[in-house]
Amino acid sequence: MKLVSFSAKNYRSITSAHKITLSDVTVLIGRNNEGKSNLLRALGTAMVLLQNHAAGKNALRRIRTLLTSDDAYTWKRDFPIQFQNRKTSAFTVLNLEFQLTEDELNEFYDEIKSNLNGLLPLEIQLGKDNEPKFRVVKSGKGAKSLTQKSERIAQFIASRIHFNYIPAIRTERDTLNLIGTLVEQELKTLEEEPSYKDALDTIFKLQQPILDNLSLQVKDALHEFLPNINSVRIDILEPSRRYASRREVNVIVDDGVATNIEQKGDGVKSLAALGLLKSKNAKPGASILAIEEPESHLHPAAIHQVNEIIQSISQTSQVLITTHNPLFVKRADLKSNIIVTDGGATPAKNISQIRDLLGIKASDNLINASYVLVVEGAEDAKALRAILPTLSEKLNKALKQNLLVIDSLGGSGKLSYKLSQLKNALCATYVLLDDDQAGLDAFHNANSSELLSHAYCTFTICKGKNNAEFEDVIDIDLYKDAVLKSFGVEINANKLKGKLKWSQRIEAAFKSQGKQFDNQILAALKKCVANEIEKNPHQSLDKHQRDSIDALVVALEKLVNL
Repeated sequence: MKLVSFSAKNYRSITSAHKITLSDVTVLIGRNNEGKSNLLRALGTAMVLLQNHAAGKNALRRIRTLLTSDDAYTWKRDFPIQFQNRKTSAFTVLNLEFQLTEDELNEFYDEIKSNLNGLLPLEIQLGKDNEPKFRVVKSGKGAKSLTQKSERIAQFIASRIHFNYIPAIRTERDTLNLIGTLVEQELKTLEEEPSYKDALDTIFKLQQPILDNLSLQVKDALHEFLPNINSVRIDILEPSRRYASRREVNVIVDDGVATNIEQKGDGVKSLAALGLLKSKNAKPGASILAIEEPESHLHPAAIHQVNEIIQSISQTSQVLITTHNPLFVKRADLKSNIIVTDGGATPAKNISQIRDLLGIKASDNLINASYVLVVEGAEDAKALRAILPTLSEKLNKALKQNLLVIDSLGGSGKLSYKLSQLKNALCATYVLLDDDQAGLDAFHNANSSELLSHAYCTFTICKGKNNAEFEDVIDIDLYKDAVLKSFGVEINANKLKGKLKWSQRIEAAFKSQGKQFDNQILAALKKCVANEIEKNPHQSLDKHQRDSIDALVVALEKLVNL
C-alpha cells in the first residue's frame, strides 16, 4: 500500500492544496509562514483521525502521536480564522488516496466484501463539533455502501499504516517519544505469542489483590462523605497494561561518554531518531515519515549524512520533508518538489522557481541551468561548447536553452569548492578531468567530501599516453598550421609522439626548434588550439583518441534526460 496523493482544504493557513502527488521523497518548499509545516501537520492529523476512527468511537486506547497538541483537531484552532464567520462551508476537508497491491485488493474484498479498482480514496470532513465524518470518495452505486463501512475500511487501512512525524523543534522528549513509538510498534508483535499472553495474565493476577485492597481503602475514605457508596473498584485496563509494558524507554548513547540521550546535543538527538528509522525493517502496508526541516540543529557536514539517511529510508518508506536547504531539493525530479505559497501547494515548474523561494542567487550563466559540465580550464570549456553540439542534438538543444552550461575551474585544485557552490545553486553536475596526477587528486578530494562520485566523472584517458590532457583528444592536423603561423613552431604527429603529458611534449617541440616556453606561452598555445576547434569543431577530434569524449557525450545525454 502507498499513499499516492493528499489534499487539504481549510486547515490553518492552507486554504486549498489540491491533490498533491507523493513520490518516494516529496519536498515541501516555501518561504517562512507560507504553510509548509501546516501542510505536513494536516497529513499527520488525517493519519491520527484515521487511526482513531479505526479504533472505534468508544475505544479505550488512545492513539499517541508526536504532534505537539494532544488533540488531533480543534476547529477554533485549526479552521482558518478569516473564514470562521462563514455560515456555510465551514469545514476542514482532508483527502487521502491509497494505492493497494493485488494481495491487498484481495484482502480488502475478504474483509470488507467490496471490490476496488486499485485505488482507495478517503475523505475526512471536520466542522465546529470537531467530530470527523469519513466517506469513501467513489462514484457509482457502490459508493454509499463503502461509506457505510467506513469504520471497517479505516481499520483495514490503519492496520497497514506506519506513520512517524518529526517536528522542526526537536527536544529530547520529541526524540524519546519517536523512539518509544518505534519500540511500541516492534513489541506489539509479541502480543500474539501464547507465552506473552500467559505472562500478562500472571501480571494481572499479581496486581489484582493489591488493586482490590486499594479499592477497599478508597471506599472507606469516601464512605464518610458519601454514605450511599456501596463499592469502589480500581482496575488497570487491559489495553493500558499492555501499553505501559512497551512504551517507556531509556536511551543511553555512548559517543565517547555514555550518557542518556536527554543530555546529548540537538544534533545527536536528530541523528539518533533518523538512524533508528533507517534501521527499521520494511513492513507490509504504507510506511510514511514526515520530517520538518531535517537540517535543524545540524552542522553542515551532518546535513549530508541526514540526506543520505533520508534517501536510504525512501527505499522502504515514503518520506515528506519541509526544508530551506537546497541539498534536499530533488533536482532530477522537479515534480517531487512542492511549492507551498498563498495557501496552496503545486509542483515546481522549474529550477529557477525553487532558487527564488530558497533565496539562492545564481550567477547569470546559471540562472536557467539545471546541469553543469565542469572542466579544468577556460579553453577546455570553449572547445567543448563547440564540439558537443556536433556530437549530440540533445546536448545542442540543452546548451542553446542554457539548461546545460559548461563551467571552468581555472585549476583542478578548485574542484571541491566549485562543486559545493554548484550544489548550493541547485545544479546537477558532471566533471571532465585530465588524466594526470592533478586531476586524480582533485577527484579523490571531491569524492572523499561526498561531492563527486565515479558515476559523474570522466577522465581524458588516451591510448598509449600517461597523464593525458584534454589536448590529447584533439587531432594535431587541426591546429598545426595555426601553431606554425602564431609561434613559428612546426609540429606533427611524429614531433608530438611519446607518453609524456601533451604540455611536456609540446614544450619539447618548441625548445627543439629554439623557442622559449613558459606558462604564459602554454596558455596562449591552448587558446590557439581552442580557437581552431571553434572554427572547425566537426573535424577536431583525433579518431584514435576520442573514446573519452564519446563516453562523455553518452553520460551527459543521460544526465539531461533524467
